[in-house]
Amino acid sequence: MALTQVDQGLLSSTAQYTGFKNRIINGAMVIDQRNAGASVTQTTSSPYTVDRFFCFGSVTSKFTVQQNAASVTPPAGFINYLGATSSSAYTVGAAEQFNIGQAIEGLNIADFAWGTASAATVALSFWVRSSLTGTFGGALRNSATDYSYPFSYTISVANTWEQKTITITGPTSGTWLTTNGIGVYLTFSMGAGATRSGTAGSWSANNYTSATGATSVVGTNGATWYVTGVQLEKGSTATAFDYRPYGTELALCQRYFEWCSTVGQSGISFQSVFYKVQKRTTPTIADYVTENSIPNSWAGTLPGGGASPVPSLANGTLGVYYGGTPAANGILRFSSSAEL
Repeated sequence: MALTQVDQGLLSSTAQYTGFKNRIINGAMVIDQRNAGASVTQTTSSPYTVDRFFCFGSVTSKFTVQQNAASVTPPAGFINYLGATSSSAYTVGAAEQFNIGQAIEGLNIADFAWGTASAATVALSFWVRSSLTGTFGGALRNSATDYSYPFSYTISVANTWEQKTITITGPTSGTWLTTNGIGVYLTFSMGAGATRSGTAGSWSANNYTSATGATSVVGTNGATWYVTGVQLEKGSTATAFDYRPYGTELALCQRYFEWCSTVGQSGISFQSVFYKVQKRTTPTIADYVTENSIPNSWAGTLPGGGASPVPSLANGTLGVYYGGTPAANGILRFSSSAEL
């Protein structure tokens, strides 16, 4: 069928998007494979909350993060959000940082051409709600965390959803990966010290995670900060949130993390497990769970007879050896992570 002039105009819009306008994955916070809505305590090792979003702090246990924390009503058009709650009234040290963020794969921002004279301008938009008011901060950083753009936004009314948009001129300096490594970090600050805070609205050859003078969420016991509809797109104007089909969003998340399972069969000590989605890189295997009444001969037995299985290439299969030949059928479930 021939396209009308209107159809052609839509397909040739200035943004040139055909389905991946938003470079943030799971920006509507709908996928939570690891935790299924359970609370996660922030640590120094950056645990994941909902898919693709991590929480980090220089000191452990200063805030918790949970999909749909406190069960408030999300903004119109959304059914989920990510919520952080401060666990104490903590005074952030000068070199300390506390944040929630996402590492975006370099292959997904290659067209930004950052670090060159052709660096593209981008627009960041999101819905946010907090029990606190005032100026809040965040940042974009490169993989080496030696080049950053602190940004700020204002929450005017407590406990009310507000939409924020920030236009960011692309950097012509700095090193920005366009591989399957980290292309750019997006972080929302829950608190940052003086040496981790910089002037909002400009690029700097520093590891800034927030804007100078920003509100510290972890500084108030029980303070809350909620976010959803996070979008980072090419162009100087923020547009409507890019709703992708649930199956598409899940598959995008599974490039970095998925649960795998195998049904052991009587008399067979080796199984091949196929990934649902090709992984970003060779994954790490962990979190072994036995299901469906694993027989006694499997009790306490992990793949490889107690050692972690050796994963194959990212686009291949995972071979699982059981520590002995099972006498009956059962399910072994484990995670496969190729996070950035």
